[in-house]
Amino acid sequence: MSRQGLLIAFEGIDGTGKSTQLALLADFLRSRGCEVVQTREPTDGEYGRRIRELYQDRGQCTPEEELELFTRDRRQHVRDCIEPALAAGRIVLTDRYYFSTVAYQGAAGCDPEQVFAANSFAPEPDLVLLLTMEPEQSLARIRELRGDTLNDFEQLDQLRRVARLFASFRHRCITRIDAAAPLDRVQAEIRRAVLELMDRRGYRCST
Repeated sequence: MSRQGLLIAFEGIDGTGKSTQLALLADFLRSRGCEVVQTREPTDGEYGRRIRELYQDRGQCTPEEELELFTRDRRQHVRDCIEPALAAGRIVLTDRYYFSTVAYQGAAGCDPEQVFAANSFAPEPDLVLLLTMEPEQSLARIRELRGDTLNDFEQLDQLRRVARLFASFRHRCITRIDAAAPLDRVQAEIRRAVLELMDRRGYRCST
């Protein structure tokens, strides 16, 4: 595939504000005349829906079966959304990507390197915005939003394991941003990283 656009992934443990920050960035880029595609994983497709059913009871399947669902969902996502948008020169903003799968499935017992290998078909992001926060603080945010209704991915021990794996990633495409900072400061750091990427790649919006 000839990539004309940019692929930017928002990653991090639950409660770090990924969805909020992605939406703010999308509005900012559109105000500059950029064509932006907002998407997420798991998707709303067949496999994504099955994954969401697991959120309340991960005991329904093994970590390996769970990984297979995520991989199938991503194959559809790449084929139907990401690759066409990149080929058309758009900026794709995805709320989670394969780094989340490595972190969460790795925390469940899968070999992180094998998870990376299973996702080698997926285009590498031009930029990963990894929002960081202490698990205790992210859990407090989740409780503030939803009370005590936590899914299996949002337990403190789980968040700690996932955070450790995210911290171990050393990919050059990753930019770490302190999500515990005020919302506008986080967004400013995100915009700075994205504008630097656009400048390096010579990416220009339509206006």
